[in-house]
This record gives sequence, C-alpha cells and structure tokens, in this order.
Amino acid sequence: MGHTAPMLKISDISYSVEGRPLFEDASATIPPGHKVGLIGRNGAGKTTLFRLIRGELALEGGTITLPQRARIGGVAQEVPSNEVSLINTVLAADTERANLLAESETATDPGRIAEIQTRLTDIDAWSAEARAGSILKGLGFDHQEQLMPCSAFSGGWRMRVALAAVLFSQPDYLLLDEPTNYLDLEGALWLENYLVKYPHTVLIISHDRELLNRSVGAILHLDERKLTYYTGPYDQFAKQRAEQRAVQAAAAKKQAAQREHLQAFVDRFKAKASKAKQAQSRVKMLEKMTPITAPEDAARVVFTFPTPEELSPPIISIEGGSTGYGDTVVLKNLDLRIDQDDRIALLGKNGQGKSTLAKLLSARLDPMGGKFVTSSKLRIGFFAQHQVDELYVDETPIQHLMRERPAEGQARLRARLAGFGLGAAQAETEVGRLSGGQKARLSLLLATLDAPHLLILDEPTNHLDIESREALVEALTAYTGAVILVSHDMHLLTLVADRLWLVKDGTVKPYDEDLQAYRKLLLTSDKPIGKSKAKAKPAPKKASRDDILALRAEVRKSEQRVEKLNDMADKLAKKLADPALYEDSKLGEMEVWQKKYGEVRDAQDRAEDLWMKALEKLERAGG
Repeated sequence: MGHTAPMLKISDISYSVEGRPLFEDASATIPPGHKVGLIGRNGAGKTTLFRLIRGELALEGGTITLPQRARIGGVAQEVPSNEVSLINTVLAADTERANLLAESETATDPGRIAEIQTRLTDIDAWSAEARAGSILKGLGFDHQEQLMPCSAFSGGWRMRVALAAVLFSQPDYLLLDEPTNYLDLEGALWLENYLVKYPHTVLIISHDRELLNRSVGAILHLDERKLTYYTGPYDQFAKQRAEQRAVQAAAAKKQAAQREHLQAFVDRFKAKASKAKQAQSRVKMLEKMTPITAPEDAARVVFTFPTPEELSPPIISIEGGSTGYGDTVVLKNLDLRIDQDDRIALLGKNGQGKSTLAKLLSARLDPMGGKFVTSSKLRIGFFAQHQVDELYVDETPIQHLMRERPAEGQARLRARLAGFGLGAAQAETEVGRLSGGQKARLSLLLATLDAPHLLILDEPTNHLDIESREALVEALTAYTGAVILVSHDMHLLTLVADRLWLVKDGTVKPYDEDLQAYRKLLLTSDKPIGKSKAKAKPAPKKASRDDILALRAEVRKSEQRVEKLNDMADKLAKKLADPALYEDSKLGEMEVWQKKYGEVRDAQDRAEDLWMKALEKLERAGG
C-alpha cells in the first residue's frame, strides 16, 4: 500500500540544558490517535520534550517529524484577565470558526458566502457553543459564571479556562503538562473521562496514577536520557518495568562474575610472557564486554513524620456548629467528631466550603455558633500550596529550620531534612533554586515539625513525582496522628482515607459510599444527587436455598476465571520481560505478545467486574 498513517516520530534526538544532556539519541513513535502518558522523574526533561515537539526549542541532533498541517495544542499559560466572557474566550480558541464567522458578516460574493456556510456546517460551528459550555461546566464553571468576564477569576481558575479553550479547539496533538495540578478531584475526574473520548492523539505529563491507568493506553518513559514506549496503562508499565529490572539485575550480576573471573586471569598471567598472548585476548574480551549496569533502585524517597503523644478521644468535637466570614454563614448544622486515628478525605465541589471547613478545624477561622470542643493540648499541622509559595526564596532550607528551632544543633536539623528527602546539597541551596517537589517537601517538614496530632493536607501531591507520592502514602499510613485530606489524586485518597465527608449545600455529612461510587455520582451528576434514593425500596424477597447455591457456584466460577487470567498475565509479563524480545529482529513478535498481554489485561478487568457483581448478588440474597 505504501501509504502509512501519519504519526509523531522522534528519531535519535539530543538536547542539553546548560551542558547537562536531557536527551541522547532518544527515539519513540507515537501512533496517531493514541493516548500516551509521559512519565519520568522530576527534572528529567518532560516539559522540555513538549517544547521540542512544538518547535519552541531547536534540537542539537536528530529529528521530530509530525504529519503535515497537524495542529499541536497545549495550555501555554493562564488566559489574560480581560473583560471577555469565559464562554467567548473558549469559543475564540477555534480560530477557523471565529475567522469564518467574522468573514460571513462582510462577504458579498454569493459563491464565497456559500463556501463559508458549507465549511461552518462541516466543522459543526453551530453546536460549538453547547460544546464549549459543557467543557467549562465539567471544569467547574456553572452557566452564570460562563457569562462572567475572565477578570472576575483568580489565576488558578483562569488556568482552567485556558485548559477548556485548548480542549475545545481540539488540536490533532493535545499536549497537557500536569493539568490536574490546578484542578480539584471533581475537575480531575471529569478530565480523566473526557480524555478517554478525545478524538485525536493525546500526550499527557502526569504523576497521577489513576489518570495514567484510566485515560491512557500507553506510557512513554523518559529515563537515563532515553525514551521507551510501553503499551498498556501505568500499572502494566510498572509491572513490566519491575520484571525487566529483575532480569537486568540478574544479567549484571552474572556479567560481573564473568568479568571478575577474566580480570583475575589477566592479573595472574599478565606478567608471565608465555601466557601473554592468552592474557591479551582476555584483555580484549574484557574491553568488548559492554557493562550492563544493574538498575540502581533510585534512592528511596522518604517522608518521616514525627510521632505525637496520644490524647484522649475525641480530639475535636462539634455539635450544631456553624462558621463563615464576617456575617456570612458558609457552613452550618455541623455535627462532627475527629479521633486521633481518623483518616478523613473531604469531598465536594469547589466553592462548597472545603477550605472553610479546613480553616475552622485548624483554628484559623472561629466558630460562629454551636458547641466546639478541642483537646487542650491539641497541636495542628497545616499544609497548602500557598505556604509553599510563602517560603523565603533567598534563604536555604537549613536557615528555615534554624528560625523554627534555634536551639537545635546543625546535625539534628540536617537529619530532619534528610528525613524528608532533602539531602546535604539541598540543605544549602536557596529555596528559590529548588524544584517544586523539593519546596513541597520543605513545607511538609515545617508543617509537621511540632509532631501535630492532626495534620490537614490541602493538595499535598502537586509537584511530587510518582515515587514521592508512594512515599507520602507510606508515611501517612505509619503516622499516628489524625489526617484530613483534600486532594485530586484518587490513588492517594483510596490508599489513605478510611472516612469520607461530603461538603455540600452548606453543611458537612459523612459520605457512606466509597470513592468509586463518588466518581460515578460525579460523572452522572447532571441528574440531581440524592433524588433516586428518595424512592422507598421494596423489601427484598427472601432468596430460596437453590438460588443461594446457584449464586455461590457463580461466585466460585468467577473467582476461578480471575485466577486463571492472573496466571496467564503473569506468564505473559515474564515473556515480555525477556530482553531478547526487544532486539530489532524480534519486534514483530514482541508486538504480538504485547497485544496478547493487553487483551488478557482487558479480560482481567471484565472478569474481576463479574466476580464483584456475583459477590454483591450473593450478599443481597443473604448468602
């Protein structure tokens, strides 16, 4: 056929920043229409790669080719604070539509008028307003707000408008750089869902595991200045990578032994003339052996929270409480209790009062009414992005700590920094020159310095890479104080929170369902929440013994199916971990195996789903 579908091809690219190479002969091919997560440690060069693809930076070597006339779009920066309404700002992003509409006002030639109208119909110009409105709504703007000017919103919200604009303009290549950093959980879940249905190619830099598992079908990994393309969502990548590393470590070990053996031979016989020739050939063999580097398990990133003493429960209790600003009540009828072992996630759309509640609980806002009792010794730690922004940029982390702990020795303060993953080099670096993740670590250290009994975290994972997020989960699990969490990171919420509070309609109530139910609720939330519950449920009919036996058999069968598929997936993953499979001659074979692996993973998801449903049915039947 000869004609291949146009795609994004990165061939042997090299690029350095201030003499530090970020890419060396890196290559990757992104098939058209694929959704790809770009991952790598902080500072590896992910954002730089986006700039290279856009042509904003010049390559030192290699090429990046894109289909001709492909439109590349990304969120450059927040939209300007001007008097244009949000909806019109978003509509203007489709420049072709905007230009045609403008021309249709002035065109006089009947042929041209007909052409304009045909093209406007082709690009669906008439439904554009509804589409722009639904994107803005998904990102948290109601109909009233969509008609307001951009100047009425703060920077973070204008970032959302910029995101809405690029989604609306539907570029052929959508490049998104950590978009969930300025979204809340509700916006992040909407985006996750939207990207799955996006009609063109998506490249997204993200450290959000749920998003990388739900919205993308491939992972592009930037590591050691090279790019590797893996098919499948993030968890599959992580597993494959772990298996490859195990194979690699074994090979490195075997090779080290071989080298040692050769080296011993060389050392023994180098002096002896009679064996010199043999020794020489061994020396040459040694030089030829390309060293396989054992995968260095990146120094474990850590957070070490200090341990507070135990207080008698509850540490906070509120009855009939209310709070707000000035004379305006924001939250009322609050009946809440917090114990020291609580892990609570706050859910609720923006503007419903999540941060008001956090301020009330952290004593930065006074109660207006009701009974509010806190333990007299209660220490509260608070972390939010604005505190990261308020660090002293021209001081070092060690100076920040000396201000808080003037009596403590340098060694102790350095140990504290190391406990939050800030090594000797960072201790002496001015904060202004630290990365976003390092600043966040310093802020978390300062927030927990006093070993608080209650730790309130507002979006703690922004700027933290995946390894740091996992370390944070471990630290919070081991922590003996209470945790209140506001986050858009489903993975973190699922692993840390064991209670959910929904902030809605001016009050806070425990939410009894789980996070998956909350996700479903949000994605179908055009229907009013809670209406469906109002109907009285008919009492369930008692299931007969035969029904229960049949349901039990169904559960058993489903469970066996899941086990069988898990076995198959493990075998395939082992196969895929074999480095020999990645030689050029075997690439066709590798693709077949990867495709099989993808199919088995899909089947696993379906089988697990059926198993869960069978268990639920059995439970409902009282078996």
